[in-house]
Amino acid sequence: MTGEQVFVSHAPVDLELVQELFSTVKNFPFGVHIALEEVESGRSRKRLEGRLANSDVVVAVLTDNSANSRWVNQEIGYALAKGIPVLPLYDDETLRGGFIDGVEGVAIDRENPSFTIFNLLCRLRGELAPLGALSVPNWYIRFPCTVPDCGHPVTLDITSGQTKLWKLSQHGQRLETSCDVCATSYYFDPATIGFLGRTEGSV
Repeated sequence: MTGEQVFVSHAPVDLELVQELFSTVKNFPFGVHIALEEVESGRSRKRLEGRLANSDVVVAVLTDNSANSRWVNQEIGYALAKGIPVLPLYDDETLRGGFIDGVEGVAIDRENPSFTIFNLLCRLRGELAPLGALSVPNWYIRFPCTVPDCGHPVTLDITSGQTKLWKLSQHGQRLETSCDVCATSYYFDPATIGFLGRTEGSV
């Protein structure tokens, strides 16, 4: 699971919501291209089409704001025409119309974003690494150690299945990894893989 590309189609006014839901998803070793971020960074719509065409999955964020968005509708249609799976991320099931009516997606729980992020990771894990019901795709995040004068790459391997990760989170457990050079420990929420804190090593 490296090098895959995820394209996020959304209404411009939903950018803040999208950034919140994808904040930890962006830490995984695959590309996440959020439509408005791409356009605002000076990239042309033509280049955005290239990102869309080379995606392994398109996440369509469906809210009342996007229901009549010509860009969201065109991006969904383009993806389906190219045979790219579309994953609906929706406020309400009724927003999944047209060719994605009935496609399994993820409901947005605005009161509990962590639950939404967890379910989003579940679905992306299934789409990007479909190894079968008994197999657990090995996901990981890699980041530089944040201790001054260290900066050594640190890797958090995620070998547990999503159900176990959710149970760990509900029981207040954390995922932990450490820097091989300075022995600093890093802690993450199992459900969202969000950063919780660190304890500096004594090396």
